[in-house]
Amino acid sequence: MINEHTHWAKQQFGKSDLGDPRRTARLVKLASTLANEPGKPLVNITQSPADMEGAYRFIRNENIDATAIAESGFKATVEQAKSHNLLLALEDTTTLIYKHSSIRDDLGHVGRGAKQRGLLAHSVLLFAPDTKQVVGLIEQSRWSRDINTIGKREKHATTSYEEKESYKWESASRAMAEQLQGQMANVISVCDREADIYEYLQYKLTEQQRFVIRSMQSRHIEEGENKLYAFASELMSAGTKHIHIAQKGGRKARSATLDITYAPVTLKAPYNKKGRSLPVYYVGSAERGNAENGLSWHLLTSEPVTSKEDALAIITYYEHRWLVEEYHKVWKSDGTDIESLRLQSQDNMERLVTINGFIATRILQLKFTNEQPDSPSCEQLLSPKAWKLLWLKRIKTPLPETAPNMSWAYQELAKLGGWKDTKRTGRASVKVLWQGWLKLQAILEGYDLAKSLESDL
Repeated sequence: MINEHTHWAKQQFGKSDLGDPRRTARLVKLASTLANEPGKPLVNITQSPADMEGAYRFIRNENIDATAIAESGFKATVEQAKSHNLLLALEDTTTLIYKHSSIRDDLGHVGRGAKQRGLLAHSVLLFAPDTKQVVGLIEQSRWSRDINTIGKREKHATTSYEEKESYKWESASRAMAEQLQGQMANVISVCDREADIYEYLQYKLTEQQRFVIRSMQSRHIEEGENKLYAFASELMSAGTKHIHIAQKGGRKARSATLDITYAPVTLKAPYNKKGRSLPVYYVGSAERGNAENGLSWHLLTSEPVTSKEDALAIITYYEHRWLVEEYHKVWKSDGTDIESLRLQSQDNMERLVTINGFIATRILQLKFTNEQPDSPSCEQLLSPKAWKLLWLKRIKTPLPETAPNMSWAYQELAKLGGWKDTKRTGRASVKVLWQGWLKLQAILEGYDLAKSLESDL
């Protein structure tokens, strides 16, 4: 749950080991300042010239490693994870693109050519599906490609697995397991098609780590003479799932019926790989009556699937994968706006990018305040003073005797941020929710200032 920004900063970074307690104190203060007004330049949000100078000294300090900042945040996530029996580790890779000349030449390429410069980042976000909570960031790696390696893909076949970018999936799992230790047994990695790599699947099964991965290719299997997708097409439907596909871009909103299939399968090792066959479970969902352009997922999982209910659970886990994409959007543009940073070196930028990586999870937590089971009291999110001021600002009637529920807080924060619900979905974007949150914080500060002046008089 979202805490007041000063408390949140202490919780995230108060135990950082940066070699000097004064650096830790500065990190907490800087994180608190950034969390209070995310996305704004430091020059606009620091309270005094001394604060601004201290913030920039921290960002430019070559003795402070961005990895050490991240470690503190990961440990805070580990503590939050202890209260959950099931966690989804949602993974994805994104690019951070920078166009301004002050940093551009210090960065590598992120596309096929040399025009786009920036960093690549692989993030692992923990989400509790049972309680609909964003728990926090448990792993994040960033790297910059050497500009001289454009065209390296041509040497893909002769590059060792550990040297390929695709090793990022296994590297992330290793780092996550080191952080979580015994708690790793409660974690299911949820990945898109890019993670359908034989070595990665082999690693996850060998280490008995749980996963749901969307299949990228119709692999050879031991069952019959078929390849995976041909085998799947012959499976009998175990039932259906009805979904609503939202409007997006030029795509119209529509309802769809999916046929659900499942079976245990054994993936053969590719002819050019050394290793064993891999026993997994297959779960398929294909849109009925729309074979060419309809929604179709082929999922591979370590989870035993012996019933329609098991299969539906796997599909639901995969449906949450989009959340890490939304996290990247919040981090890059809609929340902390790190792609607009204008710093002089990659190291300086990475220190600030890392802090904002954790602030982005705090922003994203607002997304699920409307989906808490039984919609508990909004005082889990807002202080009594905060929700009462929100009531008086928005409802403008006498205060109720008891606090409204979380769903009310979600709706009113969104409306305060400018939400109109024109699509009648009942779901607001993270951007407008956060704008409402920031406006409420400004109302609180104004109220406290007025009370302070009143007492002085």
